[in-house]
Amino acid sequence: MQLRSNDFQDGEPIPPACAFGKPGDPIALSDNRNPHLAWRDAPPGTRSFVLTCIDGDAPSRGDDVNKEGRTVSADLPRTDFVHWLMADIPAECGELGNGSCSDGVTPRGKRTPAGPPGSVQGANDYGGWFASDPDMAGTYLGYDGPCPPWNDARVHRYRFELHALDIPGLGLSPGFGVGQLRQAIDGHVLARAGLTGTYAINPHAK
Repeated sequence: MQLRSNDFQDGEPIPPACAFGKPGDPIALSDNRNPHLAWRDAPPGTRSFVLTCIDGDAPSRGDDVNKEGRTVSADLPRTDFVHWLMADIPAECGELGNGSCSDGVTPRGKRTPAGPPGSVQGANDYGGWFASDPDMAGTYLGYDGPCPPWNDARVHRYRFELHALDIPGLGLSPGFGVGQLRQAIDGHVLARAGLTGTYAINPHAK
């Protein structure tokens, strides 16, 4: 099974239009459009797909994050930050257009994000990130793109992963979490395909 995008190649930068944040003074909101994704060669018996996007380079501590005069060290231990969880994608679906599931930043989060018919979208980690911000706090469903700290010395890697499943649906409710998703797909994955894009707001990140 293969996963590709018209917007970026594997291991190459994700365009700012597909990000939540972009360079500004020092940061600005971006277009937050989901990237184009397409896949093929799913194995026989595939009855649905699951799509995830996870940043594995999120800082494990926020002490220096977005602080003037400070830098998030590239050596700081990193953790996962979920950007997209979508289950019950129909087996006949093989492509998502650019901006078809997210187009713009929605303060307090998208409540009913667009997706293929029958699909169910989980919560991403912006809900936790914005929990103390009265203007942005809420439950963020569907895709919300990259917005690494503007002072992070490390380029972040965003892993899009498609799972072909042997069942048509997982029975998850909108807003499910990554732990629930992993438990639900256990024993049902026929194949996986991945695509990694990079992104940084700090021009000196490596």
